[in-house]
Amino acid sequence: MEKIYKTMRYTGAGSIAVGIIILVAGLVVGIISIINGTLLLKRKNELTF
Repeated sequence: MEKIYKTMRYTGAGSIAVGIIILVAGLVVGIISIINGTLLLKRKNELTF
C-alpha cells in the first residue's frame, strides 16, 4: 500500500508542476498577443494589401 501512496504523491506533485508551467506559458502568450494586437492597431494606416 505504501508504494501506491508514494506513486500518487509523485504524480500529484508532477501534475501541479505541469499546471503551473502551463499557466505561466499561457500568460506569456496572452501578453505577447495583446502587445502584437496593439502594435497592429497603432500601425493600421501604414498597412496596405
